[in-house]
Amino acid sequence: MRLLYSRNPNPRLAVAVARQVGAEVAFEFAAPFAPGQAERYRPLNPTLFLPILAWPGGSLWETDAIACRLSRDAGSDFWRSGDAEPRMIQWLSWGKENFVRGCEMVQYERGTRLRYAQGATDPAKVEEGLRRFAAGATLLEDQLSRRDWLLDDGLSYADFRMATFLPGNDITRLPLADYPALLRWYRRLEALEAWRDPFRGLDAPELPPVPG
Repeated sequence: MRLLYSRNPNPRLAVAVARQVGAEVAFEFAAPFAPGQAERYRPLNPTLFLPILAWPGGSLWETDAIACRLSRDAGSDFWRSGDAEPRMIQWLSWGKENFVRGCEMVQYERGTRLRYAQGATDPAKVEEGLRRFAAGATLLEDQLSRRDWLLDDGLSYADFRMATFLPGNDITRLPLADYPALLRWYRRLEALEAWRDPFRGLDAPELPPVPG
């Protein structure tokens, strides 16, 4: 199987998962939105967004689905099954609409929008994203003050997914330091090589710089 990726947050997450579980995949840098490339990738993913997991005669897209497949194929419990799976999915579902969404909004306005010349930062959107971040971070602070990871039984995909937009916080400038337990949790993630440096040894061109 091939894992098609770029340095953007969701593809980064998929590569980190593959590294964490020891997935047997070939890593392939891809740029479906580059001029002339769309039709090459459309049969693999009609949306063209990365990551994509591809194999002869088939493909899978959307990061969570890919993480599930990689973990199961590797025989890992990183994607929980059985009685622990609903709790993990609880965090995935909540995070998508709350903490992760807030992080993504701020990252887009302070990073992606400027990086790809999509117009000026919208202060109202930044403020909305920071409100979502604060509300989510407050809940996570309470939860993570009681345990090291989101699940009682240890590290899981829920932790990786919750942190999707935290790498590169020097640009996004989310106030993680205001939430000590949350910050300790993220430092534990950064101690994992798969999370800290998922592109080690791979062809992974840097993203365009953010002006200013």
